[in-house]
Amino acid sequence: MRSEGRVARITEVISGSPKSFEDAIIVGFRRASKTLRGITGLRVKEQRARVEDGKIVEFRVTLEVIFVLES
Repeated sequence: MRSEGRVARITEVISGSPKSFEDAIIVGFRRASKTLRGITGLRVKEQRARVEDGKIVEFRVTLEVIFVLES
């Protein structure tokens, strides 16, 4: 009997929110969950803020979404 390990893949998602970095993460995760199955984790790769007229108008995050490939 042959033992097979799990294989994972990472895809990058960029999302934004006018509220907060935390909300931008949730927005990105919810969108990724619509098309990716088997998500096992997220890594926040980068955080940025868009500024207009001296005020933060959007919080942006780049996420690495980790998911297990189906056999």
